[in-house]
Amino acid sequence: MAGIYIHIPFCKQACYYCDFHFSTSLKRKDEMIQAISNELVMRKHEVLNQKIETIYFGGGTPSLLTISELKVIFEVIYTNFDVVENAEITLEANPDDLSAEKIKELAKSPINRLSIGIQSFFEDDLQFMNRAHTAEESKKCLTEALKYFDNITIDLIYGVPNMSNKKWLKNLQTAFDFGIPHISSYALTVEEKTALYSFIKKGKILPVDENLALQHFNILVDETEKQRFVQYEISNFGKPGYFSQHNTSYWKGEAYIGIGPSAHSFNGTERSWNVSNNTKYMKALLENTLPSKTEELTVNNRFNEYVMTGLRTIWGVSIQKIEKEFGIPYVEQLKVNARQYINKGLLEVKNNVLTTTKKGKFLADGIASDLFII
Repeated sequence: MAGIYIHIPFCKQACYYCDFHFSTSLKRKDEMIQAISNELVMRKHEVLNQKIETIYFGGGTPSLLTISELKVIFEVIYTNFDVVENAEITLEANPDDLSAEKIKELAKSPINRLSIGIQSFFEDDLQFMNRAHTAEESKKCLTEALKYFDNITIDLIYGVPNMSNKKWLKNLQTAFDFGIPHISSYALTVEEKTALYSFIKKGKILPVDENLALQHFNILVDETEKQRFVQYEISNFGKPGYFSQHNTSYWKGEAYIGIGPSAHSFNGTERSWNVSNNTKYMKALLENTLPSKTEELTVNNRFNEYVMTGLRTIWGVSIQKIEKEFGIPYVEQLKVNARQYINKGLLEVKNNVLTTTKKGKFLADGIASDLFII
């Protein structure tokens, strides 16, 4: 089984914290759709004998595409790939794009899952992040979307300067009150080359407080558990039956192809990525050339990736799988490197599977890097 990720590199405006690849100019949108269509056709051989279980429109802001533009891409996909019946098909969307009419149209399309970038239900937070929508638009679009879509996830950001624990609780409670079955929630991070980084460096706003982020994370874990969400990945909380199939395939190391500028692909032994430049991407594809680079993963690379993704999920790191795929020396080294974290109560081994404890979840990425074999 395999998945297709499609990167739509357009946004109305730049969020201050975002370092994803996008352009705020929509002038060449038609050319981009043609280039994406060309890449899909050129790369169909990569999954020739595999069924497509998931399709994910990410970005950028895919909800900027019209229904007719989406139909063009779907026609190419269904003509050239073997898509299973009832495949999970996700569209990332911003509340300001989701009018009642747009939601109705999306519900008639192959899309059956919406990922809505709420980020916060408070106006001052949205202005701080330079989001294009308002708090009222967030609530209005959720009310409409829930009439037509059962499978909806929303994004929420925590650790925002001056966000009190009470305010964070209110954000979560608002999501719970809507009955949303899935929440993806991330700490506000400061990436270089973003406006947020520049503002903090110039002293215009307060730096991100890791202790505040930890408090919010613990509240997030506790409150979602009370609502019977499952924290199946560090940042992802779903009701049973509503886990993201597409993202789960990433974490379990399954194959996928990434289409569009900056998109990454993985086939089990190699990782490739497209150029992060709209003009160069379109020029290459319109000349029937793939604008990508490929890296063959070493055994150590594959081991480290498995450890990194495994520790972020409820499925953990299987000792048996490591022995089978990498060999006993890797098992022995993992046990040596993990011992200090097991002793500190941050990692645990149950049924021959290494996982983070509740105490260790927030530190999972840092712990994983210490388990890497270089």
